[in-house]
Amino acid sequence: MENLENKKQTFLFRGELALLAAVIINSFGVVLMLYSGAGISAISSVPYAFSKVLPHISLGTWTYIFQGILIITLMVLRKKFVPQYLFSFVVGFVFGKLLDFYELWINILPKSIPTCVFYFVISYILLCIGIALSNRCQLPIVPTDLFPREMADITGVRYSKIKIGFDVTCLLTTAFMTGYFLRHIDGLGIGTIVAAFTMGKGISIAGNIIDRHMTFKSFMSVNEQSA
Repeated sequence: MENLENKKQTFLFRGELALLAAVIINSFGVVLMLYSGAGISAISSVPYAFSKVLPHISLGTWTYIFQGILIITLMVLRKKFVPQYLFSFVVGFVFGKLLDFYELWINILPKSIPTCVFYFVISYILLCIGIALSNRCQLPIVPTDLFPREMADITGVRYSKIKIGFDVTCLLTTAFMTGYFLRHIDGLGIGTIVAAFTMGKGISIAGNIIDRHMTFKSFMSVNEQSA
């Protein structure tokens, strides 16, 4: 009876729209966090490091190169070709292009200490919501979001732990690359570190709130949802 009550309180949301919203939200959240000066989000820190070390290639381009590597890694771990992962790479390509698009005009936003704090808080919330939507859209998603979700499925480890581990690994990689090649650590700030160690939990909280109000259905009719 209680399950029926909860079912009535939720409304059906198309997974395709959820994925579109997630890609738009997440790409803007990444650029806004970087613009805040608190540091780039962990999921984009590795492509950012490459864009600084090899600046003739844009952040967006490095992003989908990195995402391609993640897709190949998942296929190797699963020991089979997964067609849905190719769609995920296409979504990642759009994500990368949106990063470049937002970077073109983000500088028009006013910048001061109060606004930078505001930008970081908003970007953090946006990324938590966007990734939670990605995990529930029942479609292949951006590889940087797909990777921890699939790793949780492959290893059986809780998603929040995998997510934090993935983010911290990205941060360490970025710190090494920029520190070694640029002679200073670039792109990482207090906001990056805070997000890396807490965003896994933040995504779970956002997901729990979403689950109380929405259910998702896509053309692929996948019935499982992730935390």
